[in-house]
Amino acid sequence: TVIYVGKSKNLKNRVRSYFKSKQVGRRKELVKEIRDYDIITVSTDKEAFLLEITLIKKYQPYYNVQLKQGTGYPYIEITHEHDPQTRLTSMVHKDGGYYFGPYPNVYAAQATLKFIQKVFPLRRCHGKQGRPCLYYHMGQCLGGCFKDVPKEVYDEQIQRIKRFLNGDIASVKQDLIQKMQEASINLEFERAAEIRDQLKYIEETVE
Repeated sequence: TVIYVGKSKNLKNRVRSYFKSKQVGRRKELVKEIRDYDIITVSTDKEAFLLEITLIKKYQPYYNVQLKQGTGYPYIEITHEHDPQTRLTSMVHKDGGYYFGPYPNVYAAQATLKFIQKVFPLRRCHGKQGRPCLYYHMGQCLGGCFKDVPKEVYDEQIQRIKRFLNGDIASVKQDLIQKMQEASINLEFERAAEIRDQLKYIEETVE
């Protein structure tokens, strides 16, 4: 029976920490129950993260409490609603929505979501309110707040978001690189740095 799944960059120190130092609480209980352990070597942190999630879902280890309840990491969700929206969630439900992830870097996932909401807007308000919301005026909401948005319009935008989150980001990266270079030429160094960070977060989340 598998009772715990974990990952570490320094496996020697990780294993030693369980048996050399004095343990308390749940970790003490875990150590008492250890009879054997297996090691799987992977090439990258992302591979380790995805393998950890996969094994926990498969074996449901007793001591992986957080990752059994959810993943402990965010997903980007496209909701299944009349006026859909994109948002972060820690749980995957069988509700007709689209889920992408999970993502080990929470900040990068948050930044990527904000980028999607700006570039591929759906709904960012609470829905029907009889007047355009602030995000509509900012170009970050398709207007479900005050009008009927055709399903075809939402469907086209959702397809763009899905392609982006599935790794089709070449044109987006090219556009951001061009904007970053223009900002540098115009001595807008803070703006250039913001775009550079955005590129990094997108690459970390999507690629």
